Amino acid sequence: MYDVEAASRPVLVGVEEESDAARAVVRHAARQAELHGSPLHLLHVLGGAGGASDGNSGSASEKTRGAAVVEPLAAWVHSEFPNVVVTARTAPGRAAEELLARSAKAAALVLGHRGTGGFARLPLGSVSWQVATHAECPVIIVRPGEAAENPTARVVVGVDINDVSGEAVDAAFAEAALRGARLEMVHANLHFSEMPVGPGMVAPDFKALDEAALRILDAEAAQRAGRYPGVDVRTRVERVRPSTILAETSRGASLLVVGSHGRTGLRRLMLGSVSAEALHTAACPVMVVPTMDHHH
Repeated sequence: MYDVEAASRPVLVGVEEESDAARAVVRHAARQAELHGSPLHLLHVLGGAGGASDGNSGSASEKTRGAAVVEPLAAWVHSEFPNVVVTARTAPGRAAEELLARSAKAAALVLGHRGTGGFARLPLGSVSWQVATHAECPVIIVRPGEAAENPTARVVVGVDINDVSGEAVDAAFAEAALRGARLEMVHANLHFSEMPVGPGMVAPDFKALDEAALRILDAEAAQRAGRYPGVDVRTRVERVRPSTILAETSRGASLLVVGSHGRTGLRRLMLGSVSAEALHTAACPVMVVPTMDHHH
């Protein structure tokens, strides 16, 4: 069903400073807004990443400084992406809290990675991390210098066959369709738990396990073929660690999509370890899609 309200939701990008790195993050956000026909909101949080501000949060001078960050970027987006409606805002408070508070009404949040113009000098552990773990909309983490101008039209989605995130797979199909991109559905099958341990124990039939995993990926793709008839889908199962296949397939891709949890069911508390590692090792922007716990 076409949701008019959803279509008008903005792509929200957090900006800490005006710099080349910030511009790379904002450019990615503007492209995302353009693809989806969404407005773009630039947000600069006056209190920055830290805790309580020094008492003058929201003061006139701070607001002026904030405007000096976002307004040139908004003007730049306006000239580079003339068909994207862009607004620039400043808000008092803590960056993660302000972004999360706005996530329920956003189409997507776009942030920089460690030490970028997204939130400079912060490890991924703070703002980007909190937001990726708790947001109510997809969060795209962009590292500077990694978003190639014309990456191959390829979107990759990591699939946990034991607990498929339908939300992440749906988002990956939608992004591939909008980009005219090929979609790669990948799963890593490192069967440590099935390794024989004692003398005389028989190794499992890896080929059968791999084929079973491929059948699951193919079934997920088939379920969506009707809705996304133009998307060329490749499925792939490798006997490596999940983070290895994601790092490898992300090279030269336009986007890597992952669900927000492993099989912990604690989405609010932690990001699945595979998704977490992907944020550190991927060679392209990573979209973390909120995942419901499918076990209850």
